[in-house]
Amino acid sequence: QVQLAESGGGLVQAGGSLRLSCVASGRTFGIGSMVWFRQAPGKEREFVATVAWSGGSAYYADSVKGRFTVSRDNAKNTVYLQMNSLKPEDTAVYYCGAGETFRFPLTTPGGAAYWGQGTQVTVSS
Repeated sequence: QVQLAESGGGLVQAGGSLRLSCVASGRTFGIGSMVWFRQAPGKEREFVATVAWSGGSAYYADSVKGRFTVSRDNAKNTVYLQMNSLKPEDTAVYYCGAGETFRFPLTTPGGAAYWGQGTQVTVSS
């Protein structure tokens, strides 16, 4: 089993920045691509960004392209989401997911075998 724990969420004004972290523990040797999703109240879970096992490839939703950067440090079993130029519509609970294969990009919820509990991001206007 793999456990994922997100951190770094909070309240920020529009135009500000946050960096989310997701630390994996347990059977981490089985982790492949990793992904960030988000879910706003009353909406479905939405793909945000994904990063390949090597960290060399990343893929983003159009809504965050150019503002968000996903990266990973396999030595620390950690994936990051740097969020800049935040907008009120970025307000959501952000979830980290891990796939068990190297398939990339990982853009659907069903592609992740493990999920964290989520961290709240609130952007005020």
